[in-house]
Amino acid sequence: MSQTSIERLREYLAQLPPQAQALLMREFEHAVERGEDTTVATLVLEQLRKIVRGTEEDVRSRSGEFARLFFRPLDPFIVEGNAPVRPGQVRRMSLMPVWQWLVREGAPEPAREYQAAMARSREPEHEAELAARKLQSAAADAIFKIAMPAPGDGGQRTLARVGPPEAIADLLPIGAVLKGREALDGLASRLPRQIRAFGDTQILSAGEALNVPSLQTPQLLPFALSLITQRLAAPWQIIRLAIKLAASDDEIRVAATPYGVAVTIALHDLSYLAACLRTDIRRGYFANVGEQLKILHDGVRGLRTELDLRNDSSWGRQLASIRAEISNALQSEIDSVPGRVRRILRQRADKEISAVAKVDAAEVEETAALIDFVAVCRTYAGELAINEVTLRTYSDLQHYVEQSTEGLVQSLRAGDTRTRAYRQMQVQAAIRFCEVLFGHDYASLMSRAAENALTGEQKSTRAG
Repeated sequence: MSQTSIERLREYLAQLPPQAQALLMREFEHAVERGEDTTVATLVLEQLRKIVRGTEEDVRSRSGEFARLFFRPLDPFIVEGNAPVRPGQVRRMSLMPVWQWLVREGAPEPAREYQAAMARSREPEHEAELAARKLQSAAADAIFKIAMPAPGDGGQRTLARVGPPEAIADLLPIGAVLKGREALDGLASRLPRQIRAFGDTQILSAGEALNVPSLQTPQLLPFALSLITQRLAAPWQIIRLAIKLAASDDEIRVAATPYGVAVTIALHDLSYLAACLRTDIRRGYFANVGEQLKILHDGVRGLRTELDLRNDSSWGRQLASIRAEISNALQSEIDSVPGRVRRILRQRADKEISAVAKVDAAEVEETAALIDFVAVCRTYAGELAINEVTLRTYSDLQHYVEQSTEGLVQSLRAGDTRTRAYRQMQVQAAIRFCEVLFGHDYASLMSRAAENALTGEQKSTRAG
């Protein structure tokens, strides 16, 4: 058949009702099995399968779009991937199982109305928005019914039909956000876009915005506090709200209030940032280390100074664990820097240097980034329990690089012509390290000294 004929066949088949398409597929499959007119049967089957697959993919795509719009109130609280969650957060991977359960048995009738309204308009206009709100309300009721069942309701069996354990764990938080959507929207509208300093005035304003009965429930309060945390320039300062409302910095009194969850939120976020820092360091990615260290330093210091934590309490042990994790991650990397510098700058005898020996420029830049990393750590060393190792390493680096640079520059004056190119690369690496350790002016001075040494040696060679 020509391409035009195949296109016409496909157009005709696509216009058939799904039941007719399924019937045709079965008939042609039987024809192929019997060996009857296999050429035509195979051609028609191929086109039918493409049409059915395309329809199924379109349905899945539309279903995903409907789910995304339905769960939009949860957007500020979504956690990606396998990241650990805390109060006030929901895993993205939990949304689709919950959506499928709602469509299947949780709230099927409102779900059909919502999908029909969405299908009539590609944009979530008034009708679709009303249908979404109706479904969100019905979904919240259905979720609360199975997540907090009455005795004898067989709740565990019903929960098992929702999805994997993670989705079940996120079910009640999802229901709380859907039920409290308007209250959370109202809170968000009353908060500034960014709160640079969470002082008494800002704390009072946030407390007034939170003074809504629906926001005070154990299920919804963590999400309300998460909204405020997202607006804070220093997220750890959310603990100030808990301290203010407890009228005490004693951790026992703070923990006894509903707002004690703010401390749990702050500690979790610091712990997660410490884990991200450790991962970045292991991967050799230092672009964000300075910013991460500042946030961790300020957060740890803030919790230690503004909250009276006991060493043997849950919060106290968690903060100590965060400090230890940061210290271990930083110390192991700091200890490795002097060795890397020595491998690059060590003066070798001429006989050890081959004619094709080179200094790896990428390794030089990685090492320079590590030296800068040590310098950044020095700024925050005291609070992060790395003061001794950081100061010692930085001092050793300064002493070694200064001496090595001077020695390498001198080697240019009397070096073997066969090894001069390698020694020049070593000098350039040393100057790069000097720029990080001593600044641009000192690095420029050593660069001129290297040029003079090389020029003087070349003149001496020509004169000889």
